[in-house]
Amino acid sequence: MEAFEIIASVLGSLSGLSTADWAFEQQVMPHINAVTKHMQSQYSALANTKIQDGAWTLGNVFRRHGRYKQAMELYERALAGYEKALGVDHPDTLATVNNMAMVFRRQGQYEKAMGLYERSLAGQENALGVDHPNTLTTVNNMAIVFDSQGQYEKALGLYERALAGREKALGVDHPDTLTTVNNMAIVFDSQGQYEKALGLYERALAGREKALGVDHPGTLTTVYGVALVFHRQGQYEKALGLYERALAGREKALGINHPHTQSTLRSLVNLYQRTGQTKQAQSLQARLHTPKSPRN
Repeated sequence: MEAFEIIASVLGSLSGLSTADWAFEQQVMPHINAVTKHMQSQYSALANTKIQDGAWTLGNVFRRHGRYKQAMELYERALAGYEKALGVDHPDTLATVNNMAMVFRRQGQYEKAMGLYERSLAGQENALGVDHPNTLTTVNNMAIVFDSQGQYEKALGLYERALAGREKALGVDHPDTLTTVNNMAIVFDSQGQYEKALGLYERALAGREKALGVDHPGTLTTVYGVALVFHRQGQYEKALGLYERALAGREKALGINHPHTQSTLRSLVNLYQRTGQTKQAQSLQARLHTPKSPRN
């Protein structure tokens, strides 16, 4: 179990937000796979704090890298241990519930996600307070579900609460604050309010490039969002340049098979088709091989 504890400890010390952290996680992924498999086969009946915390940490890594099945297995292991050792409303328990909801959301299973978010929010508001950063993370994530379901007014109401709280508690340029800014831009884009969307995307992009780096997956998410707005406005040259930047960065950081990379490919194919560039579209289509995923 020593190797599992070492890997979990090292990864637990990282935020996963910087380009360097992301690259390191990718580099050590074979070791993560090995220690996870060993832990699940050799210590399936063992329950202690180190196992639970390690499972939670590795679950986060798998989630960040789009490995949702492995993430959920580890979160379930952590949740069972936390509920037994700490109680159903302990902050660590609720953080795990929130992360499980995130996995369901990213897979488009919105009802399951919302049920878990509601449990997490009620517990966090009671245990931590309505303006605690963990509580605001859940508020932000619930808004994403409403946005995904087309319930834009509900989404904006929750985003506004999350943004006000995060700006006060964390600062206007904190990565979590910028995540909410980016998400609000997505809502305005979905409603056809492109100027509002672009203003928020510009704020998010400037902040993320500074805080995370120009090639970090979070930054590239904003680049992709700006490209979508230009695409919808018919500003195809601007959209093309940003799609190409997002695709190159995502393919390098996430791999060609990751849903985010595939979303970028799909949008670029659509742009080429719309502008009559058939050969370019056909060339990229050969690399599309995953089902359409929720917008990201």
